[in-house]
Amino acid sequence: MAKSKSEETPLMQQHKAIKAKYPDAVLLFRVGDFYETFNEDAVIASRVLGIVLTKRANGSAAFIDLAGFPHHSLDTYLHKLVKAGHRVAICDQLEDPKTVKGIVKRGVTEMVTPGVAVNDKLLENSNNNFLAAVHFGADATGAAFLDISTGEYFVAQGSLEYIDKLLQSFRPAEVIFAKQQQKHFRQTFGSRFYTYTLEEWIFTNTYAREILHKHFETHSLKGFGVEDMTEAVIAAGATMHYLKDTEHPNLQHISNMQRIDQDDFLWMDRFTIRNLELLQSTVEQGKTLLGTLDHTLTPMGARLLKRWIVFPLRDIVQINERLDAVEDLIREADRSISIQQHLKSVGDLERVVSKIPLKKINPREVMQLARALQQVCEIQRLLNDTANPLLRHLQEQLDPCDSILQRILAEVSDNPPVLANKGGVIREGVSKELDDLRAIASSGKEYLLRIQQQESEATGIPSLKVAFNNVFGYYLEVTNTHKNKVPANWIRKQTLANAERYITPELKEYEEKITGAEEKILALEMQLYDALLATLQDFIQPVQRNAQALARLDCLLCFAHNAVQFKYRRPQVTEAYHIDIKDGRHPVIEQGLPPGESYVANDILLHQDEQQVIILTGPNMSGKSALLRQTALITLMAHMGSFVPAAAAEIGLTDKIFTRVGASDNLSGGESTFMVEMNETASIINNITPRSLIILDEIGRGTSTYDGISIAWSIVEYLHDMTPHRPKTLFATHYHELNELENTHNRVKNFHITNKEVGNKIIFLRKLAQGGSRHSFGIHVAKIAGMPPQLINRANEILSQLESQHIEAPMQQIAAPTHKVQLSIFDAHSDTFQSIRDKLTSVDINRLTPVEALLKLSEIKDLLQ
Repeated sequence: MAKSKSEETPLMQQHKAIKAKYPDAVLLFRVGDFYETFNEDAVIASRVLGIVLTKRANGSAAFIDLAGFPHHSLDTYLHKLVKAGHRVAICDQLEDPKTVKGIVKRGVTEMVTPGVAVNDKLLENSNNNFLAAVHFGADATGAAFLDISTGEYFVAQGSLEYIDKLLQSFRPAEVIFAKQQQKHFRQTFGSRFYTYTLEEWIFTNTYAREILHKHFETHSLKGFGVEDMTEAVIAAGATMHYLKDTEHPNLQHISNMQRIDQDDFLWMDRFTIRNLELLQSTVEQGKTLLGTLDHTLTPMGARLLKRWIVFPLRDIVQINERLDAVEDLIREADRSISIQQHLKSVGDLERVVSKIPLKKINPREVMQLARALQQVCEIQRLLNDTANPLLRHLQEQLDPCDSILQRILAEVSDNPPVLANKGGVIREGVSKELDDLRAIASSGKEYLLRIQQQESEATGIPSLKVAFNNVFGYYLEVTNTHKNKVPANWIRKQTLANAERYITPELKEYEEKITGAEEKILALEMQLYDALLATLQDFIQPVQRNAQALARLDCLLCFAHNAVQFKYRRPQVTEAYHIDIKDGRHPVIEQGLPPGESYVANDILLHQDEQQVIILTGPNMSGKSALLRQTALITLMAHMGSFVPAAAAEIGLTDKIFTRVGASDNLSGGESTFMVEMNETASIINNITPRSLIILDEIGRGTSTYDGISIAWSIVEYLHDMTPHRPKTLFATHYHELNELENTHNRVKNFHITNKEVGNKIIFLRKLAQGGSRHSFGIHVAKIAGMPPQLINRANEILSQLESQHIEAPMQQIAAPTHKVQLSIFDAHSDTFQSIRDKLTSVDINRLTPVEALLKLSEIKDLLQ
């Protein structure tokens, strides 16, 4: 039987009304010193948080589920709920219960979702926490990425593939889109992200521009360069709406919006970002390029480095600006070390300043802000004499904000508490009224001690003591041994088993004076602290500029450190169309080698006119994949403005890096290994340009041998002959038949990874050499992997039989490239078909009469029978 409203308690009626506004969130309902959850929210909280689920009466109607925790544990439990993928609405008491008769007014003060988290426990120092919005338009797709914890705001517009790459690069904590586009989103981007849908009317051009104009206080969006990017503007408007909708009205730190243009950066699709293991390893505990390069000293530097890796530059001027700065920092080593020492003390300036408008900055963080500004002053001084243009620009961006720095140092105590309402935040000398009140509180307590001493002497009660509790306030406690000595004018308040408690008029007078002073002290401290925060609002943007400049400087210093530490060299980035690397090394693998073992370096030359396609063969585990990846990574690092792991490198400006590496099923999408492989390869073929670098590893392995060889062969021919772009290509393969392509295609060159056979063992020399390889040594690899000896012996027997029967197809028989590539149907069969082949190849078709043709056909039929 349903409960009527009148049967519910007033508290539950209030809860029901608030919960109705946030039906899809877990509502944390403040009741006294606890946050309570009810009904289905209580079941979720109990399961996720591991707290007890109980029941309580709800009026006369029924019992309801209940689970709660102390309000001071909010950070701990909030973190767990959000990490478990739940939206959480925090409902606080908006009135002081002491001053209210009846039910206390309550309301949601904050909505926390994965994409709008600002709590330190929900954030990772080295990672941004982006909220993304996606809007599918008729001709283009728009996207916006906003990190409320730092104020960073990016917008972009382009193809679905481009937006997919951005989602992979930014890795947002939450993605929002229109409800009507849910199916389209799932089909396009799958289920890789935490998502939330909004009403269709929010994703309109008019509404988006209205909310953005209002926030930025502008009449147009031309100043951000996005006026004509309708789909991107709509996505941006949706993010701002979502922040308002989740109770985040104070967003003064979001003061700029940056446009991301695809043409500004070296393009890598999401497959390449994954295959090169830039941000995440494909194996558990594996190291990434980010993990290898990241020696930044500030959280904002670590976050920026991640963006530099996935958005390498394409402008030679900007690339060389970074390279020049890194070279300067290496040359001026003492100055660089001094700057690094100061950077270590900066902390997360970007996130600290973003807490000011959100009203979440605590006194200790205010002092951290002051210390960071002191470091800004020192770093600015150290860069005063730099001649490098980029470092000079960063030096000019730095602003120590001296006036607010001096005010913080003058007003806030050296070691303030975390919570402003605990007192002890404001220094002495800031407010005479505050100092007087503190004197009263301090002297009052001293006076109480004097009372205790005086009364003890006057009454002859040596064990007399003055104490305090919340019920009686200050009181005198006398043990039963001495209670006969108590004066008649003392007022008894409480009798205990072994003592009695009394009060006196004089004691109560001082109690009121002390208690009143302490309350006034807290109120006045909060007033002075709030005034300081109000002034800090005016410094948000200059402090943000400091954070951005320090982040860039941190990344450049990181590059300089890596260059010295790992013996990286400056690459020469040119307008040419070739890549020439001398003694190149894999930056990640070389850092993981055992002590004393050095990485075997190799040269690589890819040239559009001379050596456009390298067919790379060699044994399993010999290092083919490492060589492919290191070529791509060295090219990428050069475009980041970093020195590279090579003795020398001339890198022609590259606009796109494509990779097709490894094999994996997309089971959730219903795609086989081969289908995934073909999708990724098609994406490459359809998007190449003359400045592209293509890395192909084991194309065609997901299907039968002959299908695989056919596809691999035709891909090489297409890249060589059938596209005018001549993209630089590295193609590693176990299909040794592809070595034949060098004989008929002048820009295809064969290389192999060398090895040496010593007895029954294979030693991988990992050195690149010209010419193809004819052996994969797969059985040897199986042996060292621990396969049983019987299995290995049988595999060798089968291999010998297959080789003796010439099972492998003679690829020399493939037609010239100008004709369709077609493998003979006889290639996989026995000696009978070899005889048929011999008869057919011996026939001169131009001189064959119809009768002779019929006779030959009869002979072939007899052979088959």
